[in-house]
Amino acid sequence: MEFLLLITVAIIIFSLLFDFINGFHDTANAVATAVSTRALTPRQAIFLAAIMNFIGALTFTGVASTITKEIVDPFTLDNGLIVVLSAILAAIVWNLVTWFYGIPSSSSHALIGAIAGAAIASAGSVDVLHYQGFTKIVLVLILSPVIAFVVGFVMYTIVKRVFRNANLTRTNRNFRIFQIFTASLQSFSHGTNDAQKSMGIITMALIVANMQTSVEPALWVKVACAAAMGLGTAVGGWKIIKTVGGNIMKIRPANGASADLASALTIFVASSLHFPLSTTHVVSSSILGVGSSNRIKGVHWNTAKRMIVTWVITLPISALIAGLFYFILNLFL
Repeated sequence: MEFLLLITVAIIIFSLLFDFINGFHDTANAVATAVSTRALTPRQAIFLAAIMNFIGALTFTGVASTITKEIVDPFTLDNGLIVVLSAILAAIVWNLVTWFYGIPSSSSHALIGAIAGAAIASAGSVDVLHYQGFTKIVLVLILSPVIAFVVGFVMYTIVKRVFRNANLTRTNRNFRIFQIFTASLQSFSHGTNDAQKSMGIITMALIVANMQTSVEPALWVKVACAAAMGLGTAVGGWKIIKTVGGNIMKIRPANGASADLASALTIFVASSLHFPLSTTHVVSSSILGVGSSNRIKGVHWNTAKRMIVTWVITLPISALIAGLFYFILNLFL
């Protein structure tokens, strides 16, 4: 009993650490455009993002339930606590590696791949995965950047036509003010999806340890994960802000507001349908869509290619790291 409790506490601690890291790893998603257009100072943008991330994290729980039950069945998982601990450790390692090199990779890909990899290592077969649920999650992870790109392209096309004869100086000033709202919306939507993943992991651990029977996260889990995400956001991720905010394209106020709205809309729809997605993918893709609508040659496609490669390799690499963690932990626990 003491062993189960210790492992469960360790999973909770590492899950909150994952949320904290996710906060500073993904801060760029919410504030990069507002900072690059000088609509907000870095300090103002990060403070705003931290508050709105916290509120968003407390608002939705559907994504947490999806993480808990749709990848594997926590009620029948062999060596379940070791599987969950391996998954969260692998996701943390990959997040820190990509953060260190300033690469805007996906925390969602890392966590989902890690859960799958650790579960397969435990069962010795891919049959442990919920094929329908896992396939659906991966499909959304693939399609959401495409949707965000299209929405961003359409959004900025509309903005260009509506404001084509407007005074440039006045329009930029108004869009900078509007970006305070769009950055808030972006941060709130980030909280409704990303913070839910750690809630799902903790809930899965509590179910495996026979401390909970419902897939709905407990109130203390929601508050703890929301606080960890908000704190992490307050720390900030300046390396990734530089990549997202400046290395994809030169962002102007109208560009930034359009990209924020496109990505926030995509994330809200996914959260409402209980689908986890990569906010990093969505934000970067919406910026690419806006940039393509504005001027295709103005987009730094080499940066985009580098991101895409990282996104593609995150699922399998995090799965392999999680499998390795499982085999190591299984020797000692």
